[in-house]
Amino acid sequence: MGPATERVTLDGRAEPDATPSRNRRRGRGKAVAVLLIVLVAAGGGFVAVNSAGLLEGGSGPTQPAAALPPATATVERQTLNDTTDADGELGYGPVTTATSRKPGTITWLPESGATITRGKSLYRVDNEPVMLMYGDTPAYRDLKIGAEGKDVENLERNLSKLGYDGFTVDDEYTYDTAEAVMEWQDDRGLGETGVVELGRIVFAPGKVRVESLEAEKGQPTAPGQKILTYTGTSKVVTVQLEAEDQRMAKKGAKVEVTLPDGKSVKGKVTEVATVIVPGESQNADPETRVEALVSIGDSKSAKGLDKASVDVTFTASQRKNVLTVPVAALVALQEGGFGLEVIEGGKSRYIAIETGLFAGGRVEVKGDGLTEGMTVGMPK
Repeated sequence: MGPATERVTLDGRAEPDATPSRNRRRGRGKAVAVLLIVLVAAGGGFVAVNSAGLLEGGSGPTQPAAALPPATATVERQTLNDTTDADGELGYGPVTTATSRKPGTITWLPESGATITRGKSLYRVDNEPVMLMYGDTPAYRDLKIGAEGKDVENLERNLSKLGYDGFTVDDEYTYDTAEAVMEWQDDRGLGETGVVELGRIVFAPGKVRVESLEAEKGQPTAPGQKILTYTGTSKVVTVQLEAEDQRMAKKGAKVEVTLPDGKSVKGKVTEVATVIVPGESQNADPETRVEALVSIGDSKSAKGLDKASVDVTFTASQRKNVLTVPVAALVALQEGGFGLEVIEGGKSRYIAIETGLFAGGRVEVKGDGLTEGMTVGMPK
């Protein structure tokens, strides 16, 4: 007869078996008992072990009631969102410093918090204005006949918006451009040279809000000296994410912003940049972060809030109207892939399934015979 062997029942009990193991394997074919490991791939996991039969054609042998799992869950139909929450600061966005480009004496400064629009003075040196114009290229040279480039186009577009004409808005500084400039200079009390010298204008993306004054009226100034800082005028949320969460912050992506009073408002990511921030301790290495700027759809809801802490919810992906189960309900099949232990009529069986999005401790699942409302096994 040979030595007796043992087999493990589905409830984990050892049972003597007088049949030689070789003959028993022949008799059972593919119905050999195997261990299926519950794998938690997301949602903060743990590992449990269940006994089960090898699946054939997507389902396994029926288990007796005594071997039913210690807990169950229901297959639900819902929308899954892959989200991340992050702390943000409500303010006016990045701060830019305006520096002097030529020597002189500061004769006028705006008040902190003032709004400066196109064509208006940002500050004055030797009683001559340094004016704001809109553009995405910094002023870096004298603009005069023969100059070509994006900064020329920015200047001409601003002159056109301010009511000056007689030239074509393009990237070439022509005699017609110079004539319009002389008219503009005359209106501003400047010498009619037809040349916009470096330091006469400051380009910014739009109207600005004076954040702080870095100099004083009557103070001598030199090239490179800080005069003031400014921001945009719209309330935005600045958020820093871990580098591995970069997929969450995509330009144009919609987010949800929770204000200090608990009210939630819609927002949209307008800018994304990679920044280097100091380590948390003195000797720690700098860290790479993803910085996102978020505009608020309902700007009135942020009225009166300045440098307030808010919560921002980013959604990387969404699956609507899908079947879901808790991640812990998944069992790994010996032949590969995942399955679920379905409980019906006091008995259980296994079915093979495909997984989709993991989010919030649940996972999208689909498979032959899987329907909403089914009961599936869970670890204790």
